[in-house]
Amino acid sequence: MSAIASNQVRPTMSSTPVSPQAARFSTNSLFFVCGLLFATWGVHVPTVKALYALSDAGLSWLMLSAGVGALLGLSQVGQMVARYGTRPVIWATGIGMCISLAVLLFAPGYPALLAVLFVYGLCNGSFDVAMNAEAVAVEHAYRRPIMSSFHGFFSLGGFAGALAGSMTAAMGIAPWLHLAGSAVGGFVVIAVASRWMLPPEATHSPEEAGRTWSLPKGIILLIGVMGALGMVGEGAMYDWSTLYMRDELHSTQQIAALGYGAFSVAMALARFGGDWVRARLGSSEALRLSAWVAAAAMTLTLVLGLHWTTLLGFAVVGLGFANVVPVLFSAAARVPGVTPAKGIAGVSAVGYVGFMMGPPVIGAIAHRFSLSSALFIVALFAMAVALLTRRAMAQVGEEPGAEAVGLPQMSQD
Repeated sequence: MSAIASNQVRPTMSSTPVSPQAARFSTNSLFFVCGLLFATWGVHVPTVKALYALSDAGLSWLMLSAGVGALLGLSQVGQMVARYGTRPVIWATGIGMCISLAVLLFAPGYPALLAVLFVYGLCNGSFDVAMNAEAVAVEHAYRRPIMSSFHGFFSLGGFAGALAGSMTAAMGIAPWLHLAGSAVGGFVVIAVASRWMLPPEATHSPEEAGRTWSLPKGIILLIGVMGALGMVGEGAMYDWSTLYMRDELHSTQQIAALGYGAFSVAMALARFGGDWVRARLGSSEALRLSAWVAAAAMTLTLVLGLHWTTLLGFAVVGLGFANVVPVLFSAAARVPGVTPAKGIAGVSAVGYVGFMMGPPVIGAIAHRFSLSSALFIVALFAMAVALLTRRAMAQVGEEPGAEAVGLPQMSQD
């Protein structure tokens, strides 16, 4: 059993002392609200398409605008965190995220809509890196792995956002009101949670602030490629699992929807257990084992092609993919000579490019052959992550510890 050490740090924007437990609660809240706002946008993609009478091509340009904004944010956020720490970046980008969602359905035309989505992508990408940098510092203060649980709260937020969207639609609440309510609620959570964030010295690095951004290379590039492989696999399950069961296995819509649910619920639950596994096996073995589980489960699922084995298989794939991104982000923050925020930003940039390329590649293979054939990519990419793990993890620093953070630490009995 662990207990908090008696010494505490006083934050710069609050008179309340900060303990690792309070900082963890704050970071959990940030991950939750990020997942909720992301799901809120996802729920209303059809709303935007219908309201602005967009074609599939027009909608794809909106997605591209958000993607370009995210990549721009990822290229700059490492310097911002190095200069100012995570708190101001969370504040600024969180406000930008909330405002862009609140005005999403009030854009006067398509060009303005492109601008709104660009701002949303810019702020979302930057917010994501800043909260992960905060999470790394809190993990160091705990002196044990807790990164996966943060990502578990992101999954919970996504579930809450999707559930709220479904309920408001069933109740006949106007979409703009749902978006505005989510934006206001998100802002309140960010404002309250930021009071218990770590002080600036825990996350900023003034000596790194003046360095210009450069393309990821070396170990950051390798971890980024692994992240891209994992994100493509994870994204393929979200995008194609229901369609696979409906079109390839001829399942009913109700059964097909359970495939998506099995994967997403298993992934969320596994993230809350991932830290326990990582603490006992180490990051390298936990990541390698997880990737092999995902590869084996996806292969068997596609080979067997039965309804009940597919539902079970998709759940096991979720268990395998659940901790790939959390472990890789934690590893990126421990690369020697690179600040945590810049490491995470570099890995995120490479991963995001791969994530955007995944759907069209899988779609093209499915069009040429079959969706079953295309989804073997998920197994192949998981296998590639497993094979690259030892090479990548051998080049990063030690497992989470508190020595470099200068914060109250969790004492070990």
